[in-house]
Amino acid sequence: MPEESVEHIDFDNLNKRAISQPLVKNIYTADPSAHVFNGKIYIYPSHDVDAGEAFDDLGSHFAMEDYHVISMDNINSAAVDNGVALHVEDVIWAEKQMWAPDAAHKNGTYYLYFPAKDYDGIFRIGVAVSDSPTGPFAPQPDAIKGSFSIDPAVFEDEDGNYYMYFGGLWGGQLQRWRAGKFNAEYPESPTAHLPADQEPALLPLVAKLTENLLEFADTPQEVQILDENGDLLLAGDNERRFFEASWVHKYQGKYYFSYSTGDTHYICYAIGESPYGPFTYGGRILNPVVGWTSHHSVCQVEDKWYLFYHDSSLSKGVTHLRSIKVAELTHRPDGTIETLNPYKD
Repeated sequence: MPEESVEHIDFDNLNKRAISQPLVKNIYTADPSAHVFNGKIYIYPSHDVDAGEAFDDLGSHFAMEDYHVISMDNINSAAVDNGVALHVEDVIWAEKQMWAPDAAHKNGTYYLYFPAKDYDGIFRIGVAVSDSPTGPFAPQPDAIKGSFSIDPAVFEDEDGNYYMYFGGLWGGQLQRWRAGKFNAEYPESPTAHLPADQEPALLPLVAKLTENLLEFADTPQEVQILDENGDLLLAGDNERRFFEASWVHKYQGKYYFSYSTGDTHYICYAIGESPYGPFTYGGRILNPVVGWTSHHSVCQVEDKWYLFYHDSSLSKGVTHLRSIKVAELTHRPDGTIETLNPYKD
């Protein structure tokens, strides 16, 4: 639901109809990346703050400056805010806008991956490390070589390989890299450099990570998202094409690539045989939430699957003040996923 449409919403009623409630209320949180480490749930969200910026399609009003890690002993327990895990002032190369992060674990070390704008106004992806899943995290002195755009999501496969997926349109700047380098023309336009409606849609990227999880082991390549005929989704297919918020989970030997459609406000998924894709469109995971943006993760907790997501119900529709939530996710016997409605009729 776009911000301009929320003024007539009865939020008391909406919250009664919501299928889940905010996990934490002491701060605003969004873009939850959830993992189970050592039997406990850890959620790595972005931290929304009210910076007083006007709403725009470049995301200027999302002025996040630090990360907090949220932990839960189990899916029904209270969520705990563990305080600041990393602040933009600790990151030498980053100036501002620490957007949606993710995390990974290997051999007792925890890795926090995050996008931020450098001092040239270009989004890069950084990594910070800790011996604790809640931090504090110590950032590497430079962004990951060859990284750009936003929304890093790191998937650990069963063979021990790790893959990073990333990319986001409009304010996420993915469209500015179509020629292989950053295009700075028309900086105030979020839609400049986008393909035409009948051209293939812009695609997210994937790169295998090095053994130490600090750099790309190969050159990032496009993640193909195909329709039922095996053709790439088109840029004008706004209800199915990729916009931002990559995530991958594995279920019964298949790879599920899920993502947000951005301006049409759906969380969709596609299924493939390899972490590199291609992935064939499968349907919707989540219908639109109040607050414009939609960003999620999918996590198995014991023998059940859960969708972690956000909405702006707590802030009564303020786009840049969101709250993370969780709802059970169901895979059907044929491998498709049941669509969730965030609010009951």
